[in-house]
Amino acid sequence: MRPDDLQSLTQPGSVSVRGDLVLVNVATPDVVANAYRGGLHRVALDGGGTTRWTWAERDLAPRISPDGRWVAFLRVTERGKAPQLHVMPADGGEARRLTDLALGAGVPVWAPDSRRLAFTSRVPEAGRYGTPLVDGGDVPSPDAEAPRHITRLDYRLDDVGFTADRHARLFVVDALDTDAEAVELTDGAFTAMDPAWTADGERVLFLAERDLGAVECFTNDLYAVPASGGEPELVAQTPGWAAHPVALPDGGVLFYSPEQPSNTAAVARNTGLWRFDGERVTRLTDVETVDCERGSGPPVVTDAGVLVAVRNRGAVELRRVPLDADQAVLDELELLAGEKAEVKSFAADGDRVVAVVTRAHNSGEVELVGGGALTDFGSAVPLRPSVELTGTAPDGYPVHGWLVLPEGEGPHPVLLAVHGGPFMYHGWGFFDEAQVYAAAGYAVVLPNPRGSAGYGQAHGQAVIGAFGTVDVDDILAVLDVALERPELDADRVGVMGGSYGGFMTSWLAAHHGERFRAAWSERAVNAWDSFAGSSDIGWYFTDAYCGPSLEAQRAMSPLTYAEKISLPFMVVHSEHDWRCPLEQAQRLFVALRRNGVEAEMLVFPGEGHELTRSGKPRHRAQRFDAVLGWWARHLG
Repeated sequence: MRPDDLQSLTQPGSVSVRGDLVLVNVATPDVVANAYRGGLHRVALDGGGTTRWTWAERDLAPRISPDGRWVAFLRVTERGKAPQLHVMPADGGEARRLTDLALGAGVPVWAPDSRRLAFTSRVPEAGRYGTPLVDGGDVPSPDAEAPRHITRLDYRLDDVGFTADRHARLFVVDALDTDAEAVELTDGAFTAMDPAWTADGERVLFLAERDLGAVECFTNDLYAVPASGGEPELVAQTPGWAAHPVALPDGGVLFYSPEQPSNTAAVARNTGLWRFDGERVTRLTDVETVDCERGSGPPVVTDAGVLVAVRNRGAVELRRVPLDADQAVLDELELLAGEKAEVKSFAADGDRVVAVVTRAHNSGEVELVGGGALTDFGSAVPLRPSVELTGTAPDGYPVHGWLVLPEGEGPHPVLLAVHGGPFMYHGWGFFDEAQVYAAAGYAVVLPNPRGSAGYGQAHGQAVIGAFGTVDVDDILAVLDVALERPELDADRVGVMGGSYGGFMTSWLAAHHGERFRAAWSERAVNAWDSFAGSSDIGWYFTDAYCGPSLEAQRAMSPLTYAEKISLPFMVVHSEHDWRCPLEQAQRLFVALRRNGVEAEMLVFPGEGHELTRSGKPRHRAQRFDAVLGWWARHLG
């Protein structure tokens, strides 16, 4: 995969199934137009491939109604415009727009009657984000808007922006009434999240911060509001920051959540599947061995149990949890899909289960569980397989990672690429960066050190208060395992990473610089003391990982050791990154240049923390060109 292959990369996203109808949204980066394009595709269950089902600029999040007659989805009609909710007949026909909201609509959820839809939408204050003032007149430009009066710590979010002046509200709309308009069920005093219908269709469940966001906190709770309108009522308190509630026929509710101490941020805690039975909340999955991947979608209830995606040693596996489980360990959960792969989304209708699954050498296919792949989306771009690496750290702890090799006998120059998080993971799934670097002739080493997700909660928490210790040991141990291979050139090694991976790149350059020719540190945390105040999550994340002591924070900050860095160093950042703000890059860049280091800085305008994954296609392609240019200069 070369950088110019980015625009040929086809990736399936969210999947839905009802009877014989399987729909999936597909996206392709268009570098020339600098936008993502793609529509809904129908997938044949007999292995006959796919057919394009919609043809707009971009359609996503298909949801088939319970009776199978209608399909709701989100549509972007023009580049730069927010997605709006649409509906069309399942047997084909014209799509009809249901919303015209200033900031767009969220993913729709069908009511049991196959008529109404619930969704959320951020509603801006008058005179902000392109809306007119209350008294009418011209729409103020962003720099002419009224000042923001901020009284809370949780006032902004990376890739969203300021939040208090555009809380997400809960809406319901009659999808079959051509004259109906969406009705607000919450007033914008708090943010409503993850709507779901009760089994009788009388109420809409949703999540909101405890006490409806009265104060900053680290827990959200389950609420319900009548679908016809009324006041929200507390249904159940959750044990942490919950996600994806799903109503059960008996009136109970399932949801995902970590479990955290009272009024404490939950970092490096496994997300479990929980059940509220009307009286109490119980955990169905084991706290240590089962970590549900909420990014793959909500739990799906079937007659045989509950389908969930679980992070396990670099895989995201589709597992089945019995409804009567009591903290079931991973080995007790039936494995349905995703072995040595990553399940990105899944859906079921009766005993028919479909999933979008990626592998290192495939950007994603729709699979029928028990029946194999149904599509060939991932064949458009040549990709390299990954090789599993295992070894032992100096203290005897087992280490794990992957190696993506280029073609040819070598010896190949080596890139050590550290993932972000730190409670994230490299894995068995498709990773565009590793593929681009391997195609350019580099062997790419992908370690999952202590602190990563998918190896048990204790593994993830091992770096709390200990950044730069066992995580470093594990990373270098995986690198050493890779360098034992004769096709790798141990004298030409570079280190790179983003976010926590950028932090680790800076740390390794300072403490183990003799092992590397050069470094590429991206969207990094370099100084915890300023991160605590400048990041959208810094007000809790810093203390949770490093502790409240400024002395301890600085001891775990790469900037403190900048004078030890002497190798060529590229500092890369996005101008609008609010997760790891630009000042983190600027402080390190200035320190290195003042120390006489061959340091350079690359800043991407208009991008946030997610540039490498969902940034503008043109910037993603330009970044790849810059990465390869840097390593060509320093590794050959």
